[in-house]
Amino acid sequence: MNNVPSLTELAGAAGLCCTWTDVNGQSRRVADATLAEVLRALGLPAATAAQRREAMHQAVGSVAPPLRTCQVQEWLEIGAAEAACEWQHEDGSVVAGRTDAAGSVQAPGRPGYWLLRQGTAELRVAVAPPRCFGMCDALGPQGRGWGLVLQAYAARGEHDAGMGDTAACGEWAWRAAGAGADALALGPVHAAGVIDAGFSPYSPSDRRFLEPLYAAPVELLGDGARAVLMGDPDLRGELERLEQGDYIDWPATAAAKWRWLARVHRACGQAAPDVMTDLQRYERDGGPALAAHVAFMHTRHGHNPAVYLFAQWLATRGWQRVHDGARRAGMKIGLIADLAIGFDPHGAEAHAAGDTALHGLLLGAPPDPFCAAGQVWGITSYSPTGLASRGFLPFIQLLRAVMHDRGGVRIDHILGLQRLWVVPDGAGAGEGAYLRYPVRDLLNLVAIESWRQRCIVIGEDLGLVSPDIRTLLAKRGVLGTDVLAFCRDATGAFLPPQAWRRDAVAMTGTHDLPTLVGWRRGCDLRWRERLGQLDASRLRHEQMQRRHDVAQLDRVLPIGSHKDAAAVRLAALRHVAASAAPLALVPVEDALGLDGQVNLPGTVDQHPNWRRRLPRRLGAALQEAMACMAEVRGRNSP
Repeated sequence: MNNVPSLTELAGAAGLCCTWTDVNGQSRRVADATLAEVLRALGLPAATAAQRREAMHQAVGSVAPPLRTCQVQEWLEIGAAEAACEWQHEDGSVVAGRTDAAGSVQAPGRPGYWLLRQGTAELRVAVAPPRCFGMCDALGPQGRGWGLVLQAYAARGEHDAGMGDTAACGEWAWRAAGAGADALALGPVHAAGVIDAGFSPYSPSDRRFLEPLYAAPVELLGDGARAVLMGDPDLRGELERLEQGDYIDWPATAAAKWRWLARVHRACGQAAPDVMTDLQRYERDGGPALAAHVAFMHTRHGHNPAVYLFAQWLATRGWQRVHDGARRAGMKIGLIADLAIGFDPHGAEAHAAGDTALHGLLLGAPPDPFCAAGQVWGITSYSPTGLASRGFLPFIQLLRAVMHDRGGVRIDHILGLQRLWVVPDGAGAGEGAYLRYPVRDLLNLVAIESWRQRCIVIGEDLGLVSPDIRTLLAKRGVLGTDVLAFCRDATGAFLPPQAWRRDAVAMTGTHDLPTLVGWRRGCDLRWRERLGQLDASRLRHEQMQRRHDVAQLDRVLPIGSHKDAAAVRLAALRHVAASAAPLALVPVEDALGLDGQVNLPGTVDQHPNWRRRLPRRLGAALQEAMACMAEVRGRNSP
């Protein structure tokens, strides 16, 4: 009986954190019942002494990983001492090596994927550069870039079928580039599964592929796609009706867009040899992964395989066109992709992952400043042991897919590279635990792939994030995220621009926060009251605190003598633009002076999350905002 591990010992061996620090700095312990349930979901049942012994054996089992990672010229322990070995790079070149007395060998000075041979033994090693491709590499050592953040679905354009598409987003990229911007950051455009009224771009079916509904048939196929609409008055009328809405009707829009795509495929696909040639090339390059994705979307969601593949091709080529056009127009970075932290546990990526994915566990967050009750997001991710057992191949493939034809990537909830809050399916947000991930291995792979794609890396490091992960991310060239509302000192006073981090992106806000105008007006507080989250007394208290915060902010803003709403908003933009950050990003909603919040955390259909469309007429507010950013940040020459 002395060899029976305790629940705490088993949890620690399995990578679970038995204690964690909450938003108030208080140490919290995970309940034994929660530990047992999470362990069971990890395939390590611990109800009996025999189960705990077996589970501990599995948790500490020493199986040689198929891939090791290190940094250039780092020493790697491999076994035999004082023995000759050789490194073979993926391009075929060979470098001689020799282990030292401790059985360690020094990695080559050239990054990449290597095969290390010692006698008959072989070991695959990913050798990473010290840091990711960065802003200094994209803009030069003195570069201070800026850009806009756009929720792709919200953009308006001709023939957009009721939601933004690549053509509409291309107009935004061209508009921003003309004002001197270096980047257009997008919300996630991953492939969705079922698109219903509760659609969220952060709950994708498959992050390796794109959502076909963003395809712009007329942009790529011209008169042929336009003729389909002209020849079908009912479809044209339905699309025109959807285009007029201020809010997206997701089910109706998805159904109408798929009808159009199917008709375009039938009319144009077989008639244009160049289209078919490129489509066949795309299918061939996509290989088994693309074929399996298309098959899943057919089997699970009823999509016609030929039409779905055609639409996936249209979306891919459309986004390539937007990025290339942005770069030609003068942007030094171009499009910045948004990588969601997880995926639908019943979606295409989960199906492809098999045992590599977590099963029976959902991702979320413990109580934090964003949501006092904590959150369960309804998505899952890969398991740390599953990734290691497959040589991190799913992660590498994901990075390549998301970084391809992009100048940057924002990794949502970057804390997930170090630890994820996992909750048993059906449990509350507080009934979870942190699961550790091999952060140094994952960052090594991010660094390798970022240089291959020449892609800057931004980490969303808001909420409960430990200082050590921020230090590690900064060392590896991953930019953090500084948001105006949270850039304060210990007393709550707003920091001056020069006190903001130099290794983070400066932002006026995010999709989960009220806009600049909405925050000042307290729109988010009134929504919370409407939803029953605040009673009358609490609302008055929150409104009083908000007035105090607004006054505090106004004291540090360069407002000048004019204190109308437009002047205050532009002053906030100048404040963020003047920060020490190498890149400043402004959500389009703030550039336009809108008060509607993109997403209200903790709600699904009670608030119009992910549904608001941008105004039809942009007016002078946008030009003023972009001119302000260009003036303060400096306009980079194309």
